[in-house]
Amino acid sequence: MEEADIVVIGAGSGGCAAAGRLSAEGRWRVALLEAGGRNAGLRTRMPAMLVDPVPASNWAFETLPQPGLNGRRGYQPRGRGLGGSSAINAMLYIRGHPGDYDEWAAMGCLGWAWRDVLPWFRASECNERGGDAWHGDAGPLAVSDQRHRHPGAQAFLDAAAALGVPVNPDFNGAEQDGVGWFQVTQRRGARWSAARAYLDPSRDTLEVLTEAVVERILFEEGRVWGVAYRRDGERHVLRARHVVLAAGAFQTPQLLMLSGIGPGARLGDMGLAVQVDRNDVGANLQDHVDYVASFAVRGHGFLGRSLRGKLRFGAAMLRWLATRRGLMTSPLAEAGAFLRTDPRAAAPDVQLHFLPAIVEDHGRARVKAHGYSCHAAVLRPFSRGTVTLASLDVRDAPRIDPAFLADPRDLRLLKRGVRTMYHILRADPLARFGGRDRHPIDMGDEAAFEAALRARADTIYHPVGTARMGSDGDAVCDPRLRVRGVDGLWLADASVMPRIVGGNTNAPTIMIGERCADFLAADLREG
Repeated sequence: MEEADIVVIGAGSGGCAAAGRLSAEGRWRVALLEAGGRNAGLRTRMPAMLVDPVPASNWAFETLPQPGLNGRRGYQPRGRGLGGSSAINAMLYIRGHPGDYDEWAAMGCLGWAWRDVLPWFRASECNERGGDAWHGDAGPLAVSDQRHRHPGAQAFLDAAAALGVPVNPDFNGAEQDGVGWFQVTQRRGARWSAARAYLDPSRDTLEVLTEAVVERILFEEGRVWGVAYRRDGERHVLRARHVVLAAGAFQTPQLLMLSGIGPGARLGDMGLAVQVDRNDVGANLQDHVDYVASFAVRGHGFLGRSLRGKLRFGAAMLRWLATRRGLMTSPLAEAGAFLRTDPRAAAPDVQLHFLPAIVEDHGRARVKAHGYSCHAAVLRPFSRGTVTLASLDVRDAPRIDPAFLADPRDLRLLKRGVRTMYHILRADPLARFGGRDRHPIDMGDEAAFEAALRARADTIYHPVGTARMGSDGDAVCDPRLRVRGVDGLWLADASVMPRIVGGNTNAPTIMIGERCADFLAADLREG
């Protein structure tokens, strides 16, 4: 294909949703360009294999040294290939709090209040519980209850409930607060990525090009006319009058800047021709800073690395192949909680994820022990970071600076979250497992407490905001997701969020992709 009506760059959650919906119209030729591969293997489809992801499916970025984390470089896994991060994540289906979207509207994103976005969440969803006022049952995105529930996760839930935390059967229902089981993006025990949801079955109006690395978006007199990309060692140009950029919170601003849209002085210093001088490209980076506690347990009831653990894992794989049930359907982060550590807060300010396994250094540490872990994440951080260019080569990772804990309010929030988390972890029935804290914290010594958090905190993989939408003159795109200052360019990923949502970001990103397709289709129909 040398020409298309619409080119979508990036087959992550937002890009798949946009490409799928636009091509399903049957009126336009859509080309979807993805830098990675097809992500069709067993390790992608089998949910619990997220502990051993395919290296080629992960960009595996690192941050700049973080002063707030004792100068450590943070790890930033990002999905590569069809489905993007929905092909490597923990599959948790969380929309955020309704107040998040009302806040977007109050910030100038008209049409993005909760009442506006709820119909799009419902339209995208096929929830196995059925449809109601909160959920859809006819959309492409499969949402299911977990087929495997570890007794340790149940003990976590019971411990929180014993302390007065309400049990919540649906974090995406009438209330977000409470403790409960996460629903997951799975169908019949298999991962249901955005690619499975929106790109299957194939259709004549959609061409998917994998291993296609887009290098530039091309403009003439302020109008998009195509994209330049590299595939199989050769450079190509694909003509199109409409381009949807959905490369994610790190690579969307990178590609905008390489195409001449961004801070003009900085781009000029790098020798780039400036199309649009927009300082907010690459600014406003937000992420959920997170602390993980892990406990070692005697015996083999919890997951872990040992000979018996390997045998158990192998047997579970065989069971999954035969029945799509059992341990290998687990997202590992099985249970969790949304908590208000400040009773004056308008919404939960901390999220917990409980895993019946020891997970350290993002699962990269090979801990030879059995046990459990729990995350405490700050849901509405005040710190703001940046994404900037490292070079003029799109293949070089951008410079990522989340500025974790740069704002002292985030440290106070994280402290409260970790205190609350330990209160639950030390309560019965979870405490009866006799877990040994692998990284004890002296919470009575404020200096020691702060040092412990700075030594081990990092991301929980929810970067957003680097090409924010809004109605003000500094916003990168308008509330219809059109990039300001040029014609024919839309955005469809988490980079457009003006403020991070209070929860996991995959479902909101899919909703954004759905809305981008609707906005673009409406503009095309009108003329």
